[in-house]
Amino acid sequence: MVSGLESLDPVTLALIVAAGFGAGWIDAVVGGGGLLQLPALLAVPGITPVQALATNKLGSVFGTTTSAVTYARRVRPDLRTALPMAGVALAGAFGGAAVATVLPASVFKPIILAAIVAVALFTAFRPQLGQYTQLRLRGRMHLAAACGLGAVIGFYDGLIGPGTGSFLVIGLVSGIGYAFLEASAKAKIVNMATNLGALILFAVFAPQGTLLWGLGLALGAANMCGGYVGARMAVARGNGFIRWVFLGVVAVLAVRLGVDVWTEGLG
Repeated sequence: MVSGLESLDPVTLALIVAAGFGAGWIDAVVGGGGLLQLPALLAVPGITPVQALATNKLGSVFGTTTSAVTYARRVRPDLRTALPMAGVALAGAFGGAAVATVLPASVFKPIILAAIVAVALFTAFRPQLGQYTQLRLRGRMHLAAACGLGAVIGFYDGLIGPGTGSFLVIGLVSGIGYAFLEASAKAKIVNMATNLGALILFAVFAPQGTLLWGLGLALGAANMCGGYVGARMAVARGNGFIRWVFLGVVAVLAVRLGVDVWTEGLG
């Protein structure tokens, strides 16, 4: 079992930090950095899955916080929607984690895979989607839809996890009508809340040694750098750039979930 930074060789540590930077960049642009960061942690000799999950959340919360602050300063997303959505998502993440203890995530993966493939195709064949903000609902109905999305995606984050930020962007663009840039800005605030909720759960309730603080803080520093660079690049290059990165990350997420569904079906 890995106990901290001192048990890692320099090459492994360098690869983990590089993965952390890449994950921070991906998370800042469209979400889905966990698709890179979590497998990198799981590849560390001696690390347990629970240690990898907990340490991944510690690193990610630094990156999502940095990118959320960067977006807030440059894009100025409407916090009247983002903050209630984040609060509901945090509660949803706790609910998902509770369900995960009694119901395997494999039950939900085929449904999620079908949904993400459908939305990816819909986005790919609608070039104008997400170029401009065209809200489908107003007032209380808009807030209710945003909070409902936050609850569902928060639940997913607690239950399964990978691609949470991407699912938030999917919902905000195709479901509510935001442009990609505005959706990414709001998604970072909500994703920061779900990461923080999971981190508190691991820090307070998990057995000692589950959270690898040294490795997690090193990962967090790399995430912060990647998140800052990614958020600034997304703001500078705009909706078209975010759309293409989004499609690439969603394709990887679909393959990842497809492999999981296939292998679990064979098992």
